Amino acid sequence: MATWDWQVFCKDTIDGKIVPGCFGGSGDTTYLDWLLSAWGWTLSVSLLALLVALALGALMGILRTTPHRGLVLLGNAWTELFRNIPLLVQIFLWYHVVPALIPPLRGVPSFILVVLGLGLFTSARISEQVRAGIQSLAGGQRMAGLAMGFTLPQTYRYVLLPMAFRIIIPPLTSESMNIIKNSSVAFAVSISELTLFALQAQEETSRGIEVYLAVTGLYFISAFAINRAMLFVENRMRVPGMIGGGT
Repeated sequence: MATWDWQVFCKDTIDGKIVPGCFGGSGDTTYLDWLLSAWGWTLSVSLLALLVALALGALMGILRTTPHRGLVLLGNAWTELFRNIPLLVQIFLWYHVVPALIPPLRGVPSFILVVLGLGLFTSARISEQVRAGIQSLAGGQRMAGLAMGFTLPQTYRYVLLPMAFRIIIPPLTSESMNIIKNSSVAFAVSISELTLFALQAQEETSRGIEVYLAVTGLYFISAFAINRAMLFVENRMRVPGMIGGGT
């Protein structure tokens, strides 16, 4: 039966000696320091990519519901392009191919490239959710907005999007949780997030059980926190009388 040694996180990453208090000082770094730093990188990649995905996904979803055929084609092309290429392949394209084709990007940190890759991949999925949310509304709402004298952009802003956003909060919650998990692909381009930490720490310490349980726990905590936050938003924004709601 395997024995667990949680003191592995109190060891110095250089000489393997136990550090009192488990946090390094005077230039020392423990595995706990490294773990928390990796968690910070995971959250940073995820949150920035989510902002990119929400902005671009909402825009493309809106374009796909406009009466202008050219804009619809643009939104459809964007969505199909980014959702039909595996995420890991997109990360490698951003890291190896795009900088070679666009020289100014050669000096861009890999962190930014991963944020863009993950954000664009997720934007295609959010685009589909926004499109479905808008098209699920009664057609009369658009006509009513235009009849009131609103321009088409104003109709989207004041009539369609407020209701559509309420409808798509549940799938947006799942997408927000997925982006935390999908951020693990950043290890492929040597960003020191949780998955890369787990691979390297397990190799150095041979304590795979403790390392992977700790990393799993942090992924769970991150995704669960997003779930609770989005549930709070859903309950606060739910229109009285609408079917559904968080539990």
